[in-house]
Amino acid sequence: MDLSAINPVLLISSLMIAATPILLAALGELVVEKSGVLNLGVEGMMIVGAICGFAIAVQTGSPVLGFGGAALAGALLSLLFAFPTQILLANQVASGLALTLFGLGLSALIGKNFDGLIPPATDKLHVPVLADIPVLGPILFQHDPMVYFTLTLTAVIWAVLKYSRAGLIIRAVGENHDAAHALGYKVVRIRILAIMFGGACAGLGGAYLSLIRVPIWTEGMTAGAGWIALAIVVFGGWRPWRVLIGAYIFGGVTVLQFNLQVAGIALPVQYLAMSPYVITIVVLVIISASKSRAGGPPAALGKIFHASH
Repeated sequence: MDLSAINPVLLISSLMIAATPILLAALGELVVEKSGVLNLGVEGMMIVGAICGFAIAVQTGSPVLGFGGAALAGALLSLLFAFPTQILLANQVASGLALTLFGLGLSALIGKNFDGLIPPATDKLHVPVLADIPVLGPILFQHDPMVYFTLTLTAVIWAVLKYSRAGLIIRAVGENHDAAHALGYKVVRIRILAIMFGGACAGLGGAYLSLIRVPIWTEGMTAGAGWIALAIVVFGGWRPWRVLIGAYIFGGVTVLQFNLQVAGIALPVQYLAMSPYVITIVVLVIISASKSRAGGPPAALGKIFHASH
């Protein structure tokens, strides 16, 4: 094994790219769960976002339109979850699983015409002066715009949930929807908007996979990313910055296992391939083990709201 083949600067830079789609999906799901809704359809929304973003970018030649279309596709698909759970009061777990299965099938159907195609390249932002700083430049200032957008989104969601009136309402609905309803808040409307936001973020995460992370369409290319996003929200204590750390841990382990394969480590490829999932879950469980350090779930998470109560 030749560890000198692993470039630490490239490793850290690559982990930020690997973490971005997971972080996007997890941030959207965090807002959904903060409103008291458990949507297990993240994987389905991600894969539909991946193919819709890919298809639009290929057809128009514009990655920006691809990302916009992916966000719209994810938001629209989320309505297939929102309508039965919030209007018809269907079971959220069953509806979320159905959404994932539907998304996987729909993406496979749409993607048949796009196998083997290459999407237009997404230019990286080369920050003047800062990008030329040794070590820090390649790590922090030479990424594509979506990396910076995702980091900004993390800060915005944290600030909105903690300091704004809108964030207070979302948290109130998630903690006690009956009390929020009694105060005059439109619980169903708020939750549907949160669900659509989560769908848009999942769609963006899927598009990042197919347009930047692995710029090609492959059926089932999310490969469990949506489920990892769900786990990161839980083990991140429903806190945006802790969710970011969890996504970066997963991204780092994912990139490291690829580098270890290149370095010729004497382990079966199958063990290395499953290591990101195992290590991420173990580390996040350890981090969130202390109740004093990790927040709990919203009190009304997964509970059906009856407006007549």
